[in-house]
Amino acid sequence: MDETVFTGRGIGVAVLDTGIYPHIDFGSRILGFCDFLSHRMYPYDDNGHGTCVAGILAGSGAGSKGKYTGAAPGCGIIALKVLDRFGNGNKEDVIKAFRWILQNKDRYDIRVVNISVGTTYKTRDEHSALILGVEKLWDEGLTVVAAAGNQGPAPGSVTAPGCSKKIITVGSSDMLLGKDGVSGRGPTFECVCKPDLVAPGNRIISCAPGSDFSYAAKSGTSMSTPKVAGAIACLLEKYPSLTNVEIKMMLKESCDDLGLPKNHQGWGRLNGKRLLSL
Repeated sequence: MDETVFTGRGIGVAVLDTGIYPHIDFGSRILGFCDFLSHRMYPYDDNGHGTCVAGILAGSGAGSKGKYTGAAPGCGIIALKVLDRFGNGNKEDVIKAFRWILQNKDRYDIRVVNISVGTTYKTRDEHSALILGVEKLWDEGLTVVAAAGNQGPAPGSVTAPGCSKKIITVGSSDMLLGKDGVSGRGPTFECVCKPDLVAPGNRIISCAPGSDFSYAAKSGTSMSTPKVAGAIACLLEKYPSLTNVEIKMMLKESCDDLGLPKNHQGWGRLNGKRLLSL
């Protein structure tokens, strides 16, 4: 009997980023789009970062004959543009996007939120609104996955809102050491170990704006985060009743220990196959 393949089908994932280009790899699965900067109606991406993240999460590989396929190629994408063409944004727009998600989560069946967005901070109060915002999403039952940021290797370099103790924070497993050791490291300002886990993030090839056959390589914890969000979408397809706390515990049980300090690797590297076998 063939092994069942889970694709995250039917699971809605909100992606906060620079927008999304309607690449062939997404088919008709861009279920929602909201532009908090220019208020344009139709999906676009004037930077490319958001399209890359969405492709790692949900690309079908249609434009590459299956060569570049996302972690959950059947999930629905709800793209929220909170960053401009330079990849910059402000916390007010991100907080507006959090509110939008709470208002529309049932309409789009949003179960997972991917935040490959982060900003440095020196005290919790400096970005308390961002942290409170993601924790509100978590408390409402959404599984929030955020990047650890690329400010490493110094201790305490995890960016906000990834520094929240509630949500799932992702570092880059192949950007922890040597000259590529930029993945954000804990502890957080509250002395919480972060990231929670790591996943590959160095030179990941994914969808790019331009045409149905455009792909490009990008690096960073932004690329690691949708790998985890996609694995969670597949897990929710298999077990729809799971809570975000249960998902977090299953991730902890299924990771591969890399033998590094907890504030470098968290529980270890994502093992999607083991996660789905629990």
